[in-house]
Amino acid sequence: MLPKKIVIASHNAKKITEMRRILEQANLEVEIVGTDQFPELTDVEETGATFADNAMLKARAVSEATGFAAVGDDSGLCVDALNGMPGILSARWAGTHGNDQANLDLVLAQISHVPDTRRGASFVCAVAYADPQGNEFIVEGSMSGTLIDHPRGTNGFGYDPIFVPTGHAITSAEMDSDAKDAISHRGKALKKFVAQLVAGK
Repeated sequence: MLPKKIVIASHNAKKITEMRRILEQANLEVEIVGTDQFPELTDVEETGATFADNAMLKARAVSEATGFAAVGDDSGLCVDALNGMPGILSARWAGTHGNDQANLDLVLAQISHVPDTRRGASFVCAVAYADPQGNEFIVEGSMSGTLIDHPRGTNGFGYDPIFVPTGHAITSAEMDSDAKDAISHRGKALKKFVAQLVAGK
């Protein structure tokens, strides 16, 4: 049975907007709310070793705290030339959590001498669901591409301005929302999430 309300376990306003947009496009008869409706909630410490671990930590904590079903996600950029890093450390790669510009600048500095042919990277997203009845599941999505030298575009957030998805000539940050949602790691993961949620109703 579908829950009446799902809380997105994030304080990142841009991420909440993106997740709500994708979930609402699925026409679920479910109210989608952000943690802004629960001002007493604090950020969940991301102590997991994988994206899936961290996503589930968030979903469980928010579901337990609010008494509603919750969806948590953890995502990041995995750079081939950096042995898959920043990975789960993507949001705090430069040391301060959520400083998008500093994180992006650090990655650019770290790959500044890497030739274009070895600038492969992928965005990975894990989405976890947990509800007060003890139902839980995790799905994942990914998007491959390459990194460029200089940021381009103002849509999106995080590393989007330096990431060119495979088969495209523009960055994630130059795409409109519909185009990005159709191919993005979060879009793919949330589509799987919706399918599994509906299948288990």
